[in-house]
Formats: sequence, C-alpha cells, structure tokens
Amino acid sequence: MADNEEIGLEERLKSALWLSIGKIVDEETIKLGVNATPQFIGALTEMVWAQIGAHAGRSTVNVSDVMLLARRNEGLESILKAFVEQQREETS
Repeated sequence: MADNEEIGLEERLKSALWLSIGKIVDEETIKLGVNATPQFIGALTEMVWAQIGAHAGRSTVNVSDVMLLARRNEGLESILKAFVEQQREETS
C-alpha cells in the first residue's frame, strides 16, 4: 500500500511541476512573441524532474542549480537568465 501511495504522490508532484513549468513557459513565450510546443514543456519538465531526483540530497533546488543544468543549451540559458533578472528587478 505504501508503494501505491508513493507512486500517487510522485505523479501528483510531477503533474504540479508540469503545470508550473507550463505557466512560466506560456508567460515567457507571450512576452517574447514565440511559441513553445507541448513537447518542449514536457521535455523541460522531465529535465527538471530528473535534476530534482539527482539533487545532491538537498530538499531545495535554487537558481544556481537550474542555471548549471541549462549551461549546455545556450538558448535556454539566455531565456532563463533574462527571466531571473526580471524576477530580481520585480522583487527589488
């Protein structure tokens, strides 16, 4: 029974992650005037989920962790940097 509960929790967490990433991507694509496919959102969700699972045993993923993950994809890295800057300006 505990295994089923774990699987259910994992599925709910992954769904919540997909929804959150989808909202962020939608907001940013509107601002940038570009389109993102559901496959892109799914791939980004899988990448983030995999990174969370291999996250050095910590319970919090921070901006540096995400930027480290995105370093090999210049396009994604530049979009994320712009997003982080915008968030910092809005909170200042």
